[in-house]
Amino acid sequence: MTIIGTVESLWRYPVKSMGGMEEPEVFVGFAGVYGDRRYAFRSSAARKGFPYLNANVQQEMLLYLPQYRDRERAAKPSNLVEAEIIAPGANPANGDEEDMALDVILPTCEVVAVEDPVLIERLREGLSEDTELRLVRSDRALTDCRPVSLISLQTIAQIESELGMAMDKRRFRANIYFDFGSGGGGGSASGFGAGSGFGSGFGEDDFVGRRMRLGSKATVMVLERDPRCKMISLDPDTGEHNPEVLRRVAQEHDACAGVYCAVLVEGLVKKGDPIELLE
Repeated sequence: MTIIGTVESLWRYPVKSMGGMEEPEVFVGFAGVYGDRRYAFRSSAARKGFPYLNANVQQEMLLYLPQYRDRERAAKPSNLVEAEIIAPGANPANGDEEDMALDVILPTCEVVAVEDPVLIERLREGLSEDTELRLVRSDRALTDCRPVSLISLQTIAQIESELGMAMDKRRFRANIYFDFGSGGGGGSASGFGAGSGFGSGFGEDDFVGRRMRLGSKATVMVLERDPRCKMISLDPDTGEHNPEVLRRVAQEHDACAGVYCAVLVEGLVKKGDPIELLE
């Protein structure tokens, strides 16, 4: 086993394509990060295979900030302790609707429940008149591809260098940002621990087909590189589109940045946790 770095930050995105919530700790389960992409808005105008409204179409969605009403109860399954006692390991129940109740802070600073029809009215602004939106709720993360996404700060730093501009890491909307450095969870995006054997930008690409342990228990299999779309070209604070971001990643890195993972062993992951390469 080789420690390749540390968890720099952890993120959930309660509503697909809206702003994210940084968390000190998340439960990584077979269905994805607990509470991640739990809600989405199905659009009648969406293309086949991707049925949900997203910021590629409605860029202002990035400025909507979801917040679980009871952050503690929404952080992990309420029966997690009991579930972990039962062999072969954790497979806990999902929280009920009361545990996962969600509000959304609009760009106007108004706060509405995710079920409030006002939210759909706002999201429809600027769309074609015949577009119908419907709220969808799921216990499984409504991700486009795989349950969990990771990207290294070194990869983001390399893209910064190639573009000649600062990059807000939130553009990449990963669940787990990690630092190849060996000095703890708050490292910068430049440099890495001497002797680690890894650490260059896009170094996580080498982990495809290999297992990693996140913290003391959670284990993932790295399945593939993360193919990118227009989302990384959108400023997370303004929604402003800079097409050069995706263009450069497409030209230099086959339009991929970061990796997708499947969960093999469920468990809690904390900011600052070590990441071990198991094989």
